[in-house]
Amino acid sequence: MKKPDKNFNPSDDLIEGQDYYLNENGLIVFTEKYHLEKGYCCGMGCRHCPYQYEAVPEPNRSQALSKRYNANSNEL
Repeated sequence: MKKPDKNFNPSDDLIEGQDYYLNENGLIVFTEKYHLEKGYCCGMGCRHCPYQYEAVPEPNRSQALSKRYNANSNEL
């Protein structure tokens, strides 16, 4: 796992459509690109977490992984 970038500031020049988008409820959803640049799992169960939710406590981690797996298998 990549070490967290101590100088990473999420308010620095975020680009809509690349770093985040607004969901159907108007909430900001960070993209996988944003999370990769951040460099670590924050533990909040983000929709596009590329780190397999490693910092999310159980049972939420298992639920998030299951939800992602089920969503991906429905796309096939």
